[in-house]
Amino acid sequence: MVEGFILNIAVIIGVILVSMTLHEVMHGFVAYWLGDDTAKLQGRLTLNPVKHIDPFLTLLLPIMLAFIPGAPIFGGAKPVPFNPARVRHDEWGAALVAIAGPLTNFFIAFLVFGIATVMGYNFTSIGYGGSVESLLELILTYGVIINLGFFVFNMIPLPPLDGSRVLYAFAPESVQRGMEAIERYGLIFVFGFVLLASPLIGAFMMTAIGSILQFFIMIFIV
Repeated sequence: MVEGFILNIAVIIGVILVSMTLHEVMHGFVAYWLGDDTAKLQGRLTLNPVKHIDPFLTLLLPIMLAFIPGAPIFGGAKPVPFNPARVRHDEWGAALVAIAGPLTNFFIAFLVFGIATVMGYNFTSIGYGGSVESLLELILTYGVIINLGFFVFNMIPLPPLDGSRVLYAFAPESVQRGMEAIERYGLIFVFGFVLLASPLIGAFMMTAIGSILQFFIMIFIV
């Protein structure tokens, strides 16, 4: 019992470290590709997860959620710095930098789901609280669920989450100024949002993740 719990936490942490590292590196790589070398100069174009860890978003929050039966596991990392003024294509370039991270998580989830399906795992019942029969199946299951959690959470269009930068490209100037004011508080705003709206976030994310899983099943299984 204890060994199984420790194994679950170890796999969750391992998947989170890999997933959030690739998420942040892709932010920095796309920014560099569009002309901004801020992330490179600050040493963030690296696959070393230590460079990207945020103690609350990367470790504490996901592990806390793992203790709640049926709760989606999500989190984030220390944001990769970039200078929107140095990125080509103005707001659209900044939006591309922002969406690169969540799309990386979506692609990882899609790829892992496909690999698991080819290997014969029955992922039609993948989700929260489902039983797994091997360490590999556990890794694959969390590989899908955690990456979808990262994707959905980071696409919420509230500053400073990645979805807000995508919304910024479409928003009128008055809304952009309001988003900039909120973004000054950075991660403090995210902490407050998670604490105050956790039931709403959880319900939204479970619905969104469930819908994406059904999409994967339709592609790979049906």
